[in-house]
Amino acid sequence: MRIVDGTNNVTRHGTEADARKAVDAAVTSFGKLTRPSKMKGEALAAWKRYIEPAAWLDGSREPAAIAFCELWAEFRLNTTGFPASKHGQMRAYMSELGLTDERNRGDTGTEEPDEFFG
Repeated sequence: MRIVDGTNNVTRHGTEADARKAVDAAVTSFGKLTRPSKMKGEALAAWKRYIEPAAWLDGSREPAAIAFCELWAEFRLNTTGFPASKHGQMRAYMSELGLTDERNRGDTGTEEPDEFFG
C-alpha cells in the first residue's frame, strides 16, 4: 500500500522492487481476491465498479471488500435512512482497501474540464 499511496520511503521500507516482491509473496500466500458467488444486486455492482479494478488487493482483504460491498448495497437501498455510524464504517473500509486515494482512480486526463473548477 505504501507504493499505491505514495508513502514508500527507501530508507525505511526498502526499494520499490523489494516492496513488489513482498506483494507478490502476499498474493501467493493469500491468493487472489475472489468475489463470492452469492453476491447480487447493488453489492455485485459495487464489487465490479470498485473492487475488481483494484489490482493491488489480494485475498487478505476479502472480508473488508465483501463488507464494503454489502454496506454499499444497504446505502443504495436507503440513502436517507443510512445511519452515520454505517457511513463511517463504509468510509473506513474504503480507506483500508485503498479506494479513497485519488491516485488510484485511473483518471486519464481526457475527461472534459468542469465548467466551474476548470
